[in-house]
Amino acid sequence: MSAPLFSVPAKSWVEIPDESDFSLHNLPYAVARLPKGGSIVVVAVGNNALNLSRLFKKGYFPGLNANKNPFRSTSLNSFIALGRPAWTYVRQRILDVLDEQSDELKNRKDVEKFLIHQQLLTFLLPVNIGNYTDFYSSMEHASNVGKMFRPDGDALLPNWKHIPVGYHGRASSIVVSGYPIRRPKGQTLPDGTDQPVFGPCRLLDFELEMAFIVGQPNTMGDSVSVDRAEEHIFGMTIFNDWSARDIQKWEYVPLGPFLAKNFASSMSPWVVTMDALQPFRTEAPAQHPEVLPYLKEKQRGTYDIQLFVDLKPGQHRPVTICRSNFKYLYWTMAQQLAHHTVGGCNMQVGDVCASGTISGPTEDSFGSMLELSWKGTKPLVLEGGIERKFLQDGDVVVMRAFCEKEGIRVGFGSVETEILPAH
Repeated sequence: MSAPLFSVPAKSWVEIPDESDFSLHNLPYAVARLPKGGSIVVVAVGNNALNLSRLFKKGYFPGLNANKNPFRSTSLNSFIALGRPAWTYVRQRILDVLDEQSDELKNRKDVEKFLIHQQLLTFLLPVNIGNYTDFYSSMEHASNVGKMFRPDGDALLPNWKHIPVGYHGRASSIVVSGYPIRRPKGQTLPDGTDQPVFGPCRLLDFELEMAFIVGQPNTMGDSVSVDRAEEHIFGMTIFNDWSARDIQKWEYVPLGPFLAKNFASSMSPWVVTMDALQPFRTEAPAQHPEVLPYLKEKQRGTYDIQLFVDLKPGQHRPVTICRSNFKYLYWTMAQQLAHHTVGGCNMQVGDVCASGTISGPTEDSFGSMLELSWKGTKPLVLEGGIERKFLQDGDVVVMRAFCEKEGIRVGFGSVETEILPAH
């Protein structure tokens, strides 16, 4: 994907802390409810959020071809549906308005009224999600799982290096950061028995993932080529695809995950655009054997996004238990989208595609408790001697992500979730 050239100002008249995720190079979108009611689209600028609905009403986007205000909304869908020319135009206009040297500084007092501290906002899911797909794109993760559950066979199944494996998930149970999840219940088969039992999940796990949001649809029956796929992507978010490991072990044959995955997934409120990510493009892992032609990229690449998982056990302090990176993924977003549509599946604006657990080559980069504790055989020892094999009620999981290069920082904020007991 070739990014448009943006004129990023050297400095903004809005104060932005040096270590902020939300620098001028970023400008991620979110949807928030105002203190007095009403939902709007905002852009993060340091610790503040810029009310785009008010900017639109004041005429700051004269070149935006929109019949009504796309920023007075409960989702980003209306704005995303305007297409890439609109995305590019709005991004550059925001940069112009925030520039300390801007010709529009005469309107600074006007624009200052459109800034609100993020802590005063209630964030909503950024998009109206019609469809959700979860992939399984980390070779390290797939290999770890294979070694645990098929110790006498091949770690990777025969199809894994030929297709981006995935499944259709449940969109209705995707929630935004801060929304607590409840421990699910279901059938499990206790070790050493041949009869299932019903009850709360005992092996609750997180899955460190990133997700992309579809920005350009394709017609049913048509496919998206791998070399044009990123043009169909609006942006990315942090994604926690919760997993009930014991329920999944019993139910996944023959059709794959069901109750083990449909109870909840958690998503960060901020959507970082692909334009903001271009400075962090890097090489993707080599693929052997060679993939089929429809998956072969002319300019194979991915993004250097640093990923972290913090675990706060009950009332204790949070501890970083995982450090991974999006660039480890074997299958790229372009390949995922090309494969998803090759049979004619029609993607829609706001559809979410998650990467699957992102694990790296070292033990501290494993992206799930299943791997970090090696199926419960190597408990994590946290501060104060606290141990965790899997997640307990009252635990809080926080996922963070950011890119950093040559003084440029582009972050995704975080997705933070508390685990509540089963009903």
